[in-house]
Amino acid sequence: MAIEVKRREKESLQSLLKRFTRAVKRSGILIKAREKMFKDRNLSKEKKKRKALRRELMRRYYERLKKLGKIQ
Repeated sequence: MAIEVKRREKESLQSLLKRFTRAVKRSGILIKAREKMFKDRNLSKEKKKRKALRRELMRRYYERLKKLGKIQ
C-alpha cells in the first residue's frame, strides 16, 4: 500500500510534509507496522517450559547473590 502525495503549485515543503504525514496516519500503515513489530509469536510448549525453568533458575541465582551480599 503506497501513499502518493504530489506537490501542489506554490506549496511549501512543510505543508507537503504535513499532508503526507496526515495521509499516512489516515491510512493506518503505522498501526499495522507496529502491530507486526510487537506481535507475540506462538511458542511451542517445550520452549515455554524451558523459558520458565530458566527464569526460575535465574531468580534463585540472584536471590542467592543478594543473601551473600554480592549484589543489592
